[in-house]
Amino acid sequence: MSINRRGFINLTSLGIAGFTLQGFVDKASINGQKPIVISTWDAGLNANKGAWEVLSKGGTALDAVEKGVMVTEDEISCCVGLGANPDRDGYVTLDASIMDHEFNCGSVAFLEQIKHPISVARKVMEKTPHVMLVGEGAQQFALSQGFTLESSKLSDSAEQSYKNWLKKSTYKPVINVERQSPKTATSQLEDKFKAPARLSNGEWNHDTIGMVALDANGNLSGSCTTSGAGFKLRGRVGDSPIIGAGLYVDNEVGAVVATGQGEDVIRVAGASAVVEHMRQGKSPQEACRLVVEKIRSIKKEKAADIQVCFIALNKNGEHGSYALHSGFNYAVHTTEGNKLIESHFSV
Repeated sequence: MSINRRGFINLTSLGIAGFTLQGFVDKASINGQKPIVISTWDAGLNANKGAWEVLSKGGTALDAVEKGVMVTEDEISCCVGLGANPDRDGYVTLDASIMDHEFNCGSVAFLEQIKHPISVARKVMEKTPHVMLVGEGAQQFALSQGFTLESSKLSDSAEQSYKNWLKKSTYKPVINVERQSPKTATSQLEDKFKAPARLSNGEWNHDTIGMVALDANGNLSGSCTTSGAGFKLRGRVGDSPIIGAGLYVDNEVGAVVATGQGEDVIRVAGASAVVEHMRQGKSPQEACRLVVEKIRSIKKEKAADIQVCFIALNKNGEHGSYALHSGFNYAVHTTEGNKLIESHFSV
């Protein structure tokens, strides 16, 4: 395949971080599939950059969704990684899941002192006959695979948040933390990964990080990682590590991840339900909307107190999202760039 000078200029002028012309021509063009990665919240902009370093070189969606969310696990945030807010006993516990295009999947829950739970989840998928490991057993397995124990000391921001919470010890998750607009967040992208700025109310501007990707070979994969709800009961596990609830991938149809109130995503097997609507011919956005509306009908007036959001990517590379309330956004990275999109919502 030959490329004239004008074609070369058009391609290179895209200015995509991590983009390689050779990878694009050899993989995406020959296979007729352009790679794409989408992820939840404005933190997804940085996470997408990590994933794009893999996809732009012809790498697999599985490698991309692992590397992408590891970026967020490295950041100090209230909801992801070891720097996150603790449970009500003062301990940070982490959940994560990963799934590839062949229905292979792995997850960990109630994992402590391990920096990258998403990578442990992948080891569960690849090195054991199981899908999920939890608690002390998950930690022991991680150590056997070469992971190291990190300090159990809370980050400075988490310690302050925990002290503030102890004054009243009430549990009421915030529906949406105030977030940057898509235009502002996208314009502030740096050449290298940079943690998002702390907001004036002391929170950080992202939640659970969920990511799904389609690679140049036309294969889908997904990942999800979180510290769960801050100040939760010790031992609480949400939807993120549960295959079919927080994450689901069917390579013939599409891939979906959820964020928000995990208990209510679990009630409707949210991610797999969205995939099934896409199987029936619904667009990614419409499929997400149908499941959100089902949750709304179940919760009735209590829906005012929760947020639930889904993002979906189908086999053709079409994407969409839907949320119960306004305030949710998601990041999309293609060969045309990396941008943030405001989600449609119910109420």
